[in-house]
Amino acid sequence: MKTSNEIREAFLSYFEKVGHERVESAPLPQKDNPTLLFNNAGMNQFANVFLGIDKRPYSRAATSQKCMRVSGKHNDLENVGPSPRHHTFFEMLGNFSFGDYFKTDAIKYAWTFLTEELGLDKERLWISIYTDDDEAFELWQEHVPADKILRFGKEENFWEMGDVGPCGPCSEIHYYLGDMEDMVPEGVNVEDDYLEIWNLVFMQFEKDADGNMTPLPKPSIDTGMGLERITQVLQGKTNNYDTDLFTPAMDVVQELLRQSDEERDENYVGYRVIADHVRAAMFMISDGVRPGNDGADYVLRMVMRRAARFGREIGFTEPFMAHVAEAFIQLMGEAYPELNQKSENIKYTLTQEEEKFEGVLDRATVHLERILNDLREEGVSQIPGDTAFDLLQTYGLPIEITRDVAQEQQFTIDEAGYVEARAAHKLASGAGAFQAYDLEGNVYTDILNNLKEDGKLPPEGVKQDQYGDPRMESQILAIVKEGERNDIAREGDKVEIVTAATPFYVESGGQMSDVGTMSAAAKGAQIRVEDMVKPKGIDGLILHVGTVVQGEIEIGDTVMLRVDNQRRTDIRRNHTATHILHEELRRHLGKHVTQAGSLVAPDRLRFDFTHGESVGSEVLAEIEEDINQAIQANYPISIEAMDKNQAIENGAMALFGEKYGDTVRTVKIGTTKSTYSFELCGGLHVPETNDINQFIFLNEGSVSAGVRRVEAITGRAARDYVADQLALIGRISGVLNAKPEELEGRLDALLAENKELKKELDSAKKESLAGQLDSVLDQTSEVAGVTLLTAIVEGADSDGLRDLTDRFRDKAGSGVAVLGTVNDGRPLLVAAVTKDLIDRGLHAGNIIREVAKVVGGGGGGRPNLAQAGGKDASKLPEALAIVPGLIESSIK
Repeated sequence: MKTSNEIREAFLSYFEKVGHERVESAPLPQKDNPTLLFNNAGMNQFANVFLGIDKRPYSRAATSQKCMRVSGKHNDLENVGPSPRHHTFFEMLGNFSFGDYFKTDAIKYAWTFLTEELGLDKERLWISIYTDDDEAFELWQEHVPADKILRFGKEENFWEMGDVGPCGPCSEIHYYLGDMEDMVPEGVNVEDDYLEIWNLVFMQFEKDADGNMTPLPKPSIDTGMGLERITQVLQGKTNNYDTDLFTPAMDVVQELLRQSDEERDENYVGYRVIADHVRAAMFMISDGVRPGNDGADYVLRMVMRRAARFGREIGFTEPFMAHVAEAFIQLMGEAYPELNQKSENIKYTLTQEEEKFEGVLDRATVHLERILNDLREEGVSQIPGDTAFDLLQTYGLPIEITRDVAQEQQFTIDEAGYVEARAAHKLASGAGAFQAYDLEGNVYTDILNNLKEDGKLPPEGVKQDQYGDPRMESQILAIVKEGERNDIAREGDKVEIVTAATPFYVESGGQMSDVGTMSAAAKGAQIRVEDMVKPKGIDGLILHVGTVVQGEIEIGDTVMLRVDNQRRTDIRRNHTATHILHEELRRHLGKHVTQAGSLVAPDRLRFDFTHGESVGSEVLAEIEEDINQAIQANYPISIEAMDKNQAIENGAMALFGEKYGDTVRTVKIGTTKSTYSFELCGGLHVPETNDINQFIFLNEGSVSAGVRRVEAITGRAARDYVADQLALIGRISGVLNAKPEELEGRLDALLAENKELKKELDSAKKESLAGQLDSVLDQTSEVAGVTLLTAIVEGADSDGLRDLTDRFRDKAGSGVAVLGTVNDGRPLLVAAVTKDLIDRGLHAGNIIREVAKVVGGGGGGRPNLAQAGGKDASKLPEALAIVPGLIESSIK
């Protein structure tokens, strides 16, 4: 059975063999066609080639294109899960001719690949053609009987790029999945058992605005075959989700949930949605899409939140998508290297969005349930469009999730009303793009406007003094609970509180928000402040997000706000350290290094920077040493507000893509006579570099093409890390009975000893195998006049098997040897053919390929020697048993 990776590679290799250029997939986001968010077909990246606008150095191409269908007429979202073969993301295998070959070769290539390369049963294949395409009818008869070629109308078998432009008839290849005695022509394009697997589009006309079609001077070919469907067929499954494209990811879901097979079957829709959506999200993130409010960014956020919601439905209580993504990265990383390059960014983005959505989902679903209950009492079964839009705008609940919940409870949504409400909002806000998610909407706008109108807030809004005293007394001006304004909040309530002023820092520039407490001493009430938020698009409003842990609070209460100052001090250390790190990276690696992202947390710092290659361990050690030298130099840090242009002229570094006002905050490290570092920054910093104490790199790696990432610790975390490492060295010293300064020599001696023992073991294995040679040679037989040796050899590895085949050829002179063994629980096979038999049509690579299929593997090699691996060691005897038949069918 071929794996999905083998099928993809077989397709691309076959078309390379017949003169096609292997072209890598275009990124998912569609940049050239404003009507598409994503590439949704293999031909998208060649559209301008077909139109004659773009030229390529080749006239034939083959691709495996990453595709998404989540909007417009190609929206498969609602079918994902219940349907056995609908997906948001899929891979489209395609071969293309740009004025080169046409119908004859397109049909021949497709038929040859399916029946010869993949070995599909010809009897199960059906062909559909456009009703007037007599040429295709004649050409297909060279491969299939006329009664297997069916004619259909324009809706099924005629393709158009748009209202005008290239168009033409198409031929579809269908595979019958059912019982042969039930196969009838009437089932094609009607019954699910007749699966369309490949569409061949013959672009031969140009259509004008009046509908007239004229022949193209250079007819072209555009074909598409979904990898998911052809994998289902070849792996003998009844649905795409049971193929190896999805089962590894769904196995991870089952393992994380610790569910039985019966529970997995019971929750199959959730498993499928999670697998499909995480796969789609993973590829979007790897292609540069980030969770956001409109366009491709909206789609990414929507599929992640939809997966998170289904995850909760089937039992998840903690972030899980990163674990599922890892399974896909392991599966598909070789075919799509960007997955490996950006794996950490993928997993981080998924987890971050899950954590962000957790609170949103709680608030939104409570409100939605209240709406549904009210409608149910009124005898209404349709959610008004403006209500559905408010769930999105105010609570961050995508229309797609609202629709899911509504359908589960036999409700519908006024879709037209939703579109109207959305359009009205865009018009009223003057926004060119639709804003969704984030904490924004009527409730927050109303709060800010009302407080300003009542004189409780100045025009600039909440006073923020995050650079001063970490304690401040203020007054509660507004309380939001479950998305609605409230006058009071009690113990256990999740709240968002607006005060007249705040000392809390709100996340910005990579630095995390402060946390702390808010207390009303007179009432014995306390709130744990867990996050800080500035609702997007609502300048001047700051929300303290947290939980009432004691007593009750109400609007008008005087409260003491206290920042967790120890945590803030740790953040200060890490933030100043990123400035020193940035400077040293530029000094050591070059001035091309610029910041591409950062995270300043209390326990660590993360820094992304532009650089085209990995930073070696020696260079990293030098950078770390110089950073610590700068820390020990105890440079003072000075903060100054100045004109932006003046700051830039004075050498201050600004981040690319950041927006700055006319007046900026600058952070200078160094003395009045000598500047070490000078940057624009709104974050918190230590007074002197020695306050950082110590800097230690934890790791260095790739984020994406041209972007590297380092993680490091400082201060208390660095001190604890050093203590842990010293303790570890102490334990190892005890185990090895050596002083710390003797450990390196002791380990070298142990490694040398281990190497010598391995040599002795390898030598013993070879002697053991040599001893088996005579008994193995006794198993030779004769097939079609050919001396044949097939045997299972115990305790061998690939080198040992090859050595035995060499000895066989030396002794036998002429013959074929196919030997197998089990290595680490997996079958291993080697085949050898002597030169005289190669001349008679035998080929070791061809033999091993067929034999490996029996053990669930694959392989190949030269005519004289080939090797293969597999999965099922129990089938080794069965695999070796087919060798005589292979020889009889191939020998000349």
